[in-house]
Order: sequence, then C-alpha cells, then structure tokens
Amino acid sequence: MFNISPMVRNLLIINVVVFILQGNIFDARQFALYHFGSDYFNPIQFLTHMFLHGGWGHLFSNMFSLFIFGPMLERFWGSQRFLAFYLITGLGASVLYSGVRAYELHELRENTIAYVENPSPVAFNNYMDEHYREGSGRELAVMMKRNPDIPEYTEQSKSTVREVYDAIFNSPMLGASGAVFGILMAFGMLFPNLELMLLFIPFPIKAKYFVLLYGAYELYTGFNRVAGDNVAHFAHLGGMLFAYILIKMWQRNDYRKY
Repeated sequence: MFNISPMVRNLLIINVVVFILQGNIFDARQFALYHFGSDYFNPIQFLTHMFLHGGWGHLFSNMFSLFIFGPMLERFWGSQRFLAFYLITGLGASVLYSGVRAYELHELRENTIAYVENPSPVAFNNYMDEHYREGSGRELAVMMKRNPDIPEYTEQSKSTVREVYDAIFNSPMLGASGAVFGILMAFGMLFPNLELMLLFIPFPIKAKYFVLLYGAYELYTGFNRVAGDNVAHFAHLGGMLFAYILIKMWQRNDYRKY
C-alpha cells in the first residue's frame, strides 16, 4: 500500500512504541535532554531524547515528515548510511541546541540575580514578559506599586522569579525534530528541483526553496523568540547545519573514489 523503505519503517515503529511506553512503563523525564548543569542531566540523553515526544501532535508532525521525505533518501544512500545520517544530525542538533541554551540560561541567571538584588514593579513585569509569558506579572506588579510599604508583595515577586528560573533551567528537550530537519535539508540538497505539493502552500514549490524558506523562518524565530515559546528552533537549525556539513563531506569523499 505504502512504498515505505525498511529503515524508515523501523524508525517509525520505534518512535511510536517508545511514545506509548513513555507514559505507561517509564518516566520520559529520565531520557529527555536536560541542560548539563541540571541535576537531571545524563550524557545518554543526547541519544535517547530523539525517540521521545511531547504529545500525539508532536509525534505525528515528526513522523509524517520522516514518512514523506525519508524513503527517497534511504533508497539514494542505502539503509546504513541513512540511519547514520539520521543519528548524526540528531546528535549534532542537540549539541548546538545545548550550546545556545547554555548561553540563554547564563543570561537568564544574570537577570534573575539582578532582579532579586534590586526588585521593582517595572522590573518584575519586564522579567515575566521576557522569560515566562506576556502579561503574567502584571497583577502582582500593580499590587507592588500600589503597596510599596508591604514587603510581602516584593518577597512574593522574588519567589515567583526564582520559580520561573528553576522551571526554565530544568525544562528538557525531546523529540526527533533535529534529525527530521536534517532530512529536510538533505532532501532539498539532493533533490533541489523536485516540486512539492504541501497542505499549507497552495501551489507547487521546489524542494530547495521550501528548505530555504523553512530554514529562514527557524533562524528568525530562533533569534526573536517570544516568552512561552517552547520550540527548540536552534535544534532544528542544528539538524540542518549538520546535514549540510555531512552531505558535503560524503560528496567529497565519494568523488575521490573515481
């Protein structure tokens, strides 16, 4: 019925089975990727997080892309090289994401310390807008401004800021998106002029332009993240970057054989 390749089929099965088990047999938090400074971090998470997902929608979007774009790449490379590509781009994505996240968490820590040392209604409102959710600190900030002689409101704001910091610091990444974006990049590089018909674009678009537009979107959203955005945009970009590097290396080595 479906012209699906062997390794893509195996990856689909593994991801679906793991998703079913993660809510019933084991705690997904043990295998999702945490910041290396977290008490929950384990190096094996660089691999295991690739087979976990945060919900049926998250699973479906990644597996649908794997199902659509993966078989042509596997037939082009063979199953072993395709699997190596999938794992390497997924690992590379997590490495780049971890580096960017370390920088972001350092900045968050500095902002948290600065607020605790010098709290104010405006600073609290700005902190919550930037790091948690826009408007979430407005009510308490108003109470602080109206009641400057009541220290309980200021202490509550400090406690809230610490809770936000701890929640962000210990929030993990999970999903196959890094590897999937690597597959998208490979598809655009190897089959650049193949026209795609996509649900959200009402006209045919060549693979190279689709990948270029998607990459530009991820770059923009990565550098212009809004509070509450829990999408790992730099993991997506990391998958695309490592895919580009890996394909260029393979192409160079393959040419040397002739």
